[in-house]
Amino acid sequence: MTAWKAKRFWKESAAMPEAAGFGVRLDGRAVKTPAKCALVMPTLAMAQAVAAEWDAQTGEIKPESMPVTRSANAAIDKVAVQHDEVVALIAAYGETDLLCYRAEHPAVLIERQAAAWDPVLEWAETGLNAPLRVGQGVVFVPQPPESLSRLTALVKGFTPFGLTALHDLVALSGSLVLGLAVAAGRLPAQVAWDMSRMDERWQAEQWGRDEEAEAAEAFRYQGFTHASRFLLLCGPGACGDLGSTA
Repeated sequence: MTAWKAKRFWKESAAMPEAAGFGVRLDGRAVKTPAKCALVMPTLAMAQAVAAEWDAQTGEIKPESMPVTRSANAAIDKVAVQHDEVVALIAAYGETDLLCYRAEHPAVLIERQAAAWDPVLEWAETGLNAPLRVGQGVVFVPQPPESLSRLTALVKGFTPFGLTALHDLVALSGSLVLGLAVAAGRLPAQVAWDMSRMDERWQAEQWGRDEEAEAAEAFRYQGFTHASRFLLLCGPGACGDLGSTA
């Protein structure tokens, strides 16, 4: 039996002001989340982006072509109702942050990592008041509890929409510090992404390209850049107190 698939049934989609923010209406009917909650977003820009995704659908509805809609749904249906759990999940990356684990050799890679990563960790120390220790290899490096507490507090200050974006920035890069740097406007998303892929690109230089690995990286990069865009669509205040640390 062929599974039923939703198809376009509306003529017009439009972003509209709602009591607590902005929503999207299809021929005057309000769009809801998969959990049947009101799809109310914090900014008109986000609602307009969602409306544009609905308007772009022709024939069968393709959720994979609607990233802003998916993220907004996740913020409402998942993150908002599990806020503390999501905060803990994201903050835990600070315990094993990518930037704190350096190569033992060769010297060229060690120098590259130091040149790119040290300034970001210096920002974490001076700008976020969260100094982190650095080690070589894969041996666990215990981090100062007060730094981890500070990072957790910063993450907790994000709104559910901001937290949705931060989750992907951190999970896809492997670095809480890089995710926070993008959120604070300290680093452009492209620069942060390149920093997070330093080891993989070094390996490619030595052993050649791997098409399968490159395809996987391209998919992750798409998610990372979308998270950066979604965070901008969240508007001022989405990052809590982080905005004053850039």
